[in-house]
Amino acid sequence: MNKKYVIVGGIIVIAILAFVFWPKGGKTQTVLTTEKVKRGNLTTTVTATGTVEPITLVEIGTQVSGVISKIYVDYNSDVTAGQVIAELDKRMLDSELRTAQASLQSKQVELQQQIRNYNRNKELWEKQAISKADWEDVQTAYETAKLAVTSSEAAVFKANTNLGYATIYSTIDGVVVSRAVEEGQTVAASFSTPTLFTIANDLTKMRVIANVDEADIGQVIEGQRVTFNVDAYPNDEFEGKVVQVRLEATTTSNVVTYEVVIDAPNPDLKLKPGLTANVSIYTLEENNVLMIPTKAMRFNPDPEIIAQVGDGDIEIQNNSNVGQGKKTVWVKNGNNLSQKEISIGTSDGINIQILTGLSDGEEVVTGISQKTDMPAMPENGGESSPFMPQRPGGNKKK
Repeated sequence: MNKKYVIVGGIIVIAILAFVFWPKGGKTQTVLTTEKVKRGNLTTTVTATGTVEPITLVEIGTQVSGVISKIYVDYNSDVTAGQVIAELDKRMLDSELRTAQASLQSKQVELQQQIRNYNRNKELWEKQAISKADWEDVQTAYETAKLAVTSSEAAVFKANTNLGYATIYSTIDGVVVSRAVEEGQTVAASFSTPTLFTIANDLTKMRVIANVDEADIGQVIEGQRVTFNVDAYPNDEFEGKVVQVRLEATTTSNVVTYEVVIDAPNPDLKLKPGLTANVSIYTLEENNVLMIPTKAMRFNPDPEIIAQVGDGDIEIQNNSNVGQGKKTVWVKNGNNLSQKEISIGTSDGINIQILTGLSDGEEVVTGISQKTDMPAMPENGGESSPFMPQRPGGNKKK
């Protein structure tokens, strides 16, 4: 226990000595903070996330049901418009066509019979050799036979068309992005057209569909420059531009977003469909403009505080030509503060563009701060605490 008390007492003594001998704070001064008028770039951006997509993406399906008998392309296959990419089993469809053709021939034979019957009864009717009712029956049978032939011709056309649908063609030049079927698989097109292949027209021309928050969408317009990156290539930055701002809003978990379409050239084929893009849309770009910090416009000198700046030799020169409601800043020239009227342009929230009123290199006052001058640590010959660590070589005798 005694040892413990000795240690605690020693710590207390060291703390007291450190408080007594530690250098005291220096003098506090009031100083003006200034910034020089300079040229630079003003930019503001809106950030969003989106998905990389081909500009033209076509889903190839089939309008008839059947079994896939042949597939001629696979994933990533290059195809041309009109190229056969798959075939369905045609036996049932061919049978339906032959049945429709046979029915058409039968209806045509019947029509020929009705034509002959019509011509015979027409002569009799003209001679009043048959009754009006009989003549009307002949006319009805003749017209019905003609309509039956027309119906059979339509059935043949439909069966022939369905047989043609059994051969699946590519409708565009491009690359097969996905294939949803295998040989031997049955596809049913009773209620909707099943998708067999998805073909992208040109993967060197991609787009990004970005979801922009409702708070930012008002700043986004067509033609703005865009940069984005994807996780697949974290060190690469891709560029594009806004080509469309869609009006339809999407609400997800009470968050409203709007789709912005961004043109994204892909000459190196690095961008792949489905990649997530982290997008920056440049809503403001002003290069090589004269600018100052925006806080300089909020500075208003208080004579009592200015009297404490430096040695109190700062003189305020009010400009009587500056009217009410004008944009002004205070310029420091030596020991003089003078008010200048300015006209401003765009702002990025930190800096603001100066159109007239200031020139490059002038010093504008942005505020007042407190500065404390700390005394230097005692050197050789000065007082110092014997308990404080010494600088190496600091105790060498001359």
